[in-house]
Amino acid sequence: MCVERMSYDSWGPTDLAAPTKRELPLVPVEIGLVLEDAESGWVGAVTRVEKSGGMHVMSLEDRRGRSRSFQLGFGFLIEGRPVRVGPPAPRAAATAPARTASGSVRVEGLRAQVAKASRIWVEGKHDAELVEKVWGDDLRVEGIVVEPLHGVDDLAAAVAEFRPGPERRLGILVDHLVEGSKEARIAAQAMSAPGAAGNVLIVGHPYVDVWQAIKPSTLGIPAWPVVPRGTDWKTGILSAFGWPHAGPEDIGLGWQRLLGAVRTYADLEPALLGRVEEVIDFLTA
Repeated sequence: MCVERMSYDSWGPTDLAAPTKRELPLVPVEIGLVLEDAESGWVGAVTRVEKSGGMHVMSLEDRRGRSRSFQLGFGFLIEGRPVRVGPPAPRAAATAPARTASGSVRVEGLRAQVAKASRIWVEGKHDAELVEKVWGDDLRVEGIVVEPLHGVDDLAAAVAEFRPGPERRLGILVDHLVEGSKEARIAAQAMSAPGAAGNVLIVGHPYVDVWQAIKPSTLGIPAWPVVPRGTDWKTGILSAFGWPHAGPEDIGLGWQRLLGAVRTYADLEPALLGRVEEVIDFLTA
């Protein structure tokens, strides 16, 4: 069996400078646990754990069904945070609650709540589908509905028409929300709409499109392709991949291929994860 060995050098002085000074959280290995190898970037769910040559070895299977074996110990991340993976918990404690794709404890036997008046707005259909795939279970428990805006150019008018209030709050996720951008100006205008103060939260990620919030390692590529100026970004991405890109139908099919690679929150960039969790907390506080 070929076993990947961890290298502490790749962690850097701020992450694992002196194990004797900072104790990393110990996480017992279990089937289904999603881990990221900090050295190689490999992300996968634990499918097998066995003892070999006096050490515990686990197999991590990625979303394509490929597996790699790793020795338990240091060098792993859960939701971007370093942990030490330990041997399986005693059998009596092996009934740990199942997790949703977002990493939350799955609530069994609970019906989805009737939708509340509060809403999450995202820029388009692809954003909504990605949020639903990873956070859908959580949102159904909370009774929160995700709605696509199909653009934010008229965001201030849309917020005013929604009539936000203490029992009718809005969480809005905007693409490419960076200082000085058109999106930042639109967000500032929307926050001046009647009732918005304290009842509307607008957050954003730095990516040109929500596609980029999928980690390149999730797709088996070193980085997202650079699209030349003047070229439609999604068309340019599909062209760089060598996929059909002639029109909207090809773009839709390409997105479904990308979305199919996403299994859990570990497949997404932290810059998106944090913003979605912030919106959910705002609407359910």
